[in-house]
Amino acid sequence: MTTPWGELALARFPEDPRERLRAWDASDEYLLRHMVDREFPLSGTVVVVGDRWGALVTALAAHRPVQITDSFLAQEATRANLERNGVATGTVRLLTTQDPPPDRVDVLLVRVPKSLALLEDQLLRLAPAVHEGTVVVGTGMVKEIHTSTLRLFERILGPTRTSLAEKKARLIFCTPEPSGEPAATPWPYAYVLPDGIGPVSGRTVVNHAGVFCADRLDIGTRFFLRHLPDTKGTRRVVDLGCGNGVVGTAVALADPEAEVLFVDESFQAVASAEATYKANGVPGHAEFRVGDGLAGVPAGSVDLVLNNPPFHSHQATTDTTAWRMFAGARRALRPGGELWVIGNRHLGYHVKLRRLFGNSRLVAGDPKFVVLKAVKR
Repeated sequence: MTTPWGELALARFPEDPRERLRAWDASDEYLLRHMVDREFPLSGTVVVVGDRWGALVTALAAHRPVQITDSFLAQEATRANLERNGVATGTVRLLTTQDPPPDRVDVLLVRVPKSLALLEDQLLRLAPAVHEGTVVVGTGMVKEIHTSTLRLFERILGPTRTSLAEKKARLIFCTPEPSGEPAATPWPYAYVLPDGIGPVSGRTVVNHAGVFCADRLDIGTRFFLRHLPDTKGTRRVVDLGCGNGVVGTAVALADPEAEVLFVDESFQAVASAEATYKANGVPGHAEFRVGDGLAGVPAGSVDLVLNNPPFHSHQATTDTTAWRMFAGARRALRPGGELWVIGNRHLGYHVKLRRLFGNSRLVAGDPKFVVLKAVKR
């Protein structure tokens, strides 16, 4: 990436030479150019929210910024990109969306997330640290910035306007007007699940901001819950890409003897899964892990993996994450262990499963979704 201060070598995490998606986009470049063109002040505490792969904090490392992210992969990419460019990791303070934010923010840079709820939650959490002199600039691609985005900045922080578009990117300028006691975040949000979905029917689910379908049960998960395998006699189960943990919680309720591992790369998701599990007083043993899929899980140590893989990486449609999840599951499963996958019918996951496992069986399907099973031989 070319910046006003020179070129940076950047990559996504985990690095894959076949990956064609870049670790930055035009909105990152636009923000950095603006900072130089307008002699942007970078004194005091600089906070960067939602930096997707560490491009912004790597470029601004000389100012010792604070990065706040919901993504484990983004955090790991940031560490790798800092090292790749000869910058000590300790130069940037890495925080998650679950960590307390800094007490004072003098410069706030926001890479607009896909989730409006996550943006609301983060702005509300940061609002007490923002003062009249704080410089607030958001950035994103034109298709990511809507009227609702601008209203959110204005409602929480102060008067807001946008820049002209450049290379399909746009900036958001906000002038903070702190007024008394900031509003409390409405997150996490809890609701009662509907009937007819197995062991979790009528149970409570808890969602932190930014978790997929945080205010309702999505139809894919609903279908999956109706067709989960009988886990009796299954010792080690993984809810891979757990989201709010409703699938793993269903397993734990049905079989208190099962050891359930909840895994997601989202800090918000894993916090939601743990809250959902605890809200239902589930017996048995569970582990909650933020990480890169099943990396770090010993090979051949798992009996069953349940997975609803994402097919988007931010705004890009890609099967890279699903493929890595399937490959990780195959490595972690013991011989005879099973991977159960829910996905949109048109995604053709059965092809990938046959390539990896040598087999794939349709468990259930409707016009939109399929539940597939692959067995490790």
